[in-house]
Amino acid sequence: MPGQSAPVTQDPVILFDGECNLCNGAVQFVIRHDKTQRFRFAALQSAFGQTVKQTHNIPASLDSFLLLEDNKLYSQSTAALRVAKKLNALYPVLYGFIIIPPFIRNGIYNFIARNRYKWFGKRDSCMIPTKELQSLFIND
Repeated sequence: MPGQSAPVTQDPVILFDGECNLCNGAVQFVIRHDKTQRFRFAALQSAFGQTVKQTHNIPASLDSFLLLEDNKLYSQSTAALRVAKKLNALYPVLYGFIIIPPFIRNGIYNFIARNRYKWFGKRDSCMIPTKELQSLFIND
């Protein structure tokens, strides 16, 4: 929508393909390893997800993993590594892979993304968070 401003959030938001089993598994993984509950989540198919994509001129065909943090949008391997950096245990060590040139990191990322439905399957609809997790999800 022309003139639409970017959604503003205080917490980093992970935007994910709500129909992808791999993406839903990644969301569950982040929830388990984000003890401070700093991340929020929104399906790319949601109104919030669509607004973020439009505001940041992301092609409608992109249906993968994005991170909205400090009003900046990160995608592909950079988004995944920035998330890992904020998880507990040893996962922040994975951020060291940021030194690998993006064309290599994103090449691997894109290979997995292209095959994720074939390898992990697809849902008919977006996941519905449990009552305990609803506060972590942006549903508008």
